[in-house]
Amino acid sequence: MSNWVAGRGTGTQFVSPGDARRQSDVVAYREAVADVLTELASLGESPGVAMAERILARRLAEPEFAMVLSAMPSGPDAAIQRVLREIRIYRQGAENLVGNLAAMVGIALLAQIDVLWWGHLPAYQSDSDVLDAVELLDLDALRRDGLLLFRYRRQASSLVGRAARSAERRAAPLRVPRTAGLRFACARAELIVLLNQIAADFARLAPPGTPPLWVTSLARSVSHQRHLRSLGYAALLPSAHCIGYAADIEMTWFRQFQADGVLQRLLLDRQRAGEINVIDEGQAWHLCLCPGAGRALRLVPGQPQLG
Repeated sequence: MSNWVAGRGTGTQFVSPGDARRQSDVVAYREAVADVLTELASLGESPGVAMAERILARRLAEPEFAMVLSAMPSGPDAAIQRVLREIRIYRQGAENLVGNLAAMVGIALLAQIDVLWWGHLPAYQSDSDVLDAVELLDLDALRRDGLLLFRYRRQASSLVGRAARSAERRAAPLRVPRTAGLRFACARAELIVLLNQIAADFARLAPPGTPPLWVTSLARSVSHQRHLRSLGYAALLPSAHCIGYAADIEMTWFRQFQADGVLQRLLLDRQRAGEINVIDEGQAWHLCLCPGAGRALRLVPGQPQLG
């Protein structure tokens, strides 16, 4: 069973092709993103695509952005064009599940940190690539062995299963999060280790009676990412989901237990420690593991190391 435990490393480090990025650069980048969102918010609820483009064209040349964008695997110009493309194709309405344009700007800008860390690795292009990836661990096997501290559910794969899920939502709409479930129940070992750590902290700090941490998405293929995009989700490309280093964690559902604030603080504390990148996507929060994080941790906190 020793293969279920991530190996030991020398600590957290920021890695990009040919050049390590300092944590201070990424922190300054996040602060600059927050400042852009404040500027957009000052223009009202919907500033408009043209106005958002003008603001970004002016702001993305600033040093706080340039430090990170210049280190992108595909170069700064490609990174800027990715962000602007997301803004141009954004359409507010029923077909778009992102709340407003400013939220989309924030998601697109913060997602570039994921690309900085992992954009040099090949993505899983097809569903079969995900299923055949030997570096991804099977969550179902880990759960059977009692090695997971968080919850998840798989997507319903049949008409009967989907009908049962629909009936469940009608009968008890708050019993479980309103999510389709995992298409692929697998992830990189380091990410699973970190999710277990977060789940252990959440169980310790959340109000009594709060259910365990709930993970709504892990590894995806590029083709599935495009499908989610067509449904109106903020499914950007490139994506750390398509390399196995990202997860989405349910947030809104935990409000009924008065535990969402605790979970938010836990995630932001991990971000400040340089372990993850966090993006508020509304119902769920996205997290991406920083290169080097999670390697020196036990798979199940508080238990002897397996081997």
